[in-house]
Amino acid sequence: MDESPILTEVPNIARSLARRTARDVIAEKLTILIATNMLRPGDGLPGERELANVLHVSRETVRGAIHTLAAQGIIEVSHGSRSRVGKVDLSHITVTIASPNAIDGYDLESVHAARLHIELKVVGDAAERIDDATLVKLEALLEAQRLSGDDAMRFLICDREFHIAIYRACGNPLLAAFVTDLYTYMMNYRRSAMSRPGAIEASYSDHVSIIEALARHDRDAAVAAFQHHLTRIYETTGVLLASGNPA
Repeated sequence: MDESPILTEVPNIARSLARRTARDVIAEKLTILIATNMLRPGDGLPGERELANVLHVSRETVRGAIHTLAAQGIIEVSHGSRSRVGKVDLSHITVTIASPNAIDGYDLESVHAARLHIELKVVGDAAERIDDATLVKLEALLEAQRLSGDDAMRFLICDREFHIAIYRACGNPLLAAFVTDLYTYMMNYRRSAMSRPGAIEASYSDHVSIIEALARHDRDAAVAAFQHHLTRIYETTGVLLASGNPA
């Protein structure tokens, strides 16, 4: 009997994945930040050193990713000034399973209910399975958040990496993908919410409680801390949605 065509293609798929470089991964991360409105057209990017610290790669990798995106017109690079997001619409891009447009098509109540139903399960599982390497990464991201000051964009870049590291620790990549998509909901409003006085400090405090519970592998405490955090996101997003003005 002839071999299945699918099985014979597996080694080719593996080789294709192996060719994906760190620069490609970081370029994809930056693209997603733009697609979800965490970075907007005209925004100046954080410096290479700062991005490298948050994304846990070298400055050379960040520089290569920026040059890749510049060649596509997604980022504008100017000598003597900060690189900036180009005037591009990337809302059609799939973040993990769905595009931001698809997620933003749902109402706030539905998304919040879904996050409570799925995300708390994911976080509880993460509390039981999380390893020391992920905890070290979360501590480093927490420090980066502390140093972001009152810059909502910089805080949210760290925040995304923080959340995704926890999601992936649950051990179920499909569930992690689902909640990553939910995380992107109304990011333009979230960025505005984080610009309000006291918002960054409150989220930072939430993150401290979350890490403490994760480090103890305390499922109940981690779920409670995350539920408090999700409720804060729900309430602040709701206020801005009611006003109809994300800016």
